[in-house]
Amino acid sequence: MSSSIAKSARIHKLAVVEDGAVIGENVVVGPFCHVGPKVVLHDNVHLLTNAVVSGRTTIGKGTKIFPMAVVGGDPQSVHHGGEETTLDVGENCTIREGVTMNTGTADFGGKTIVGNNNLFLANSHVAHDCRVGNNVIMSNNVMLAGHVVVEDRAILGGGCAVHQFTRIGRQAFVGGLSAASYDVIPYGMLNGNPGVLSGLNIVGMTRAGIDRAVIHRVRRAYKSIFEGEGSIRDNAAAIREEYADCKEVVEILDFIAADSDRALSSPNRGKS
Repeated sequence: MSSSIAKSARIHKLAVVEDGAVIGENVVVGPFCHVGPKVVLHDNVHLLTNAVVSGRTTIGKGTKIFPMAVVGGDPQSVHHGGEETTLDVGENCTIREGVTMNTGTADFGGKTIVGNNNLFLANSHVAHDCRVGNNVIMSNNVMLAGHVVVEDRAILGGGCAVHQFTRIGRQAFVGGLSAASYDVIPYGMLNGNPGVLSGLNIVGMTRAGIDRAVIHRVRRAYKSIFEGEGSIRDNAAAIREEYADCKEVVEILDFIAADSDRALSSPNRGKS
């Protein structure tokens, strides 16, 4: 099967683009890059020197992949039997040096999905079957285990590790070197190893343009949920009617009520 390469694409003579690859308009493939036979690079993708894109992988428009990144490698799972699975990376992502992203596993749908406008700093890792939203920042050496969900606008600090099947809620912040072993609510802030929920990401909420009065309501709801006498889920259910008109609180309540393989991070879970 021959490759489909747009005329405007610029492929260095020392790069390898295998037969079958699809290369869009204005794509740049630098020296010593390797593009596998089942890869699709959409328009304006830029691969710097020594980048590898393999597997059945699609890279969205405008994404830039830096040296020594390996995108689309087989899942690092003992259960992987060589099945053909996929990785989809969205538009306008920046994938810095040494980043690794793996395809999915057959037992869980076979898909790893990364959204748009994400920043992956050097040596960060997205494992098999992860779901990463939009406008996410993963700092240097962040490690996502398999099946992790990271929702939109979350920020993960350098060297933090996220346990398999854990959910990181929208606009949550996980501090550097933290261990996220349990789900982190939207707008939550997690720090430490083991990770402890230490309040709300007020800075991130403010930068996102959330009104101060709304932030105060979210803080009151947070206290009711995590400092009330009942369980976290019971406390959350009890305040739903009171905060039905506040979409940020409702988002937190829905996150808590959803089915999950992991427990919820809290101000107390993880403390000795």
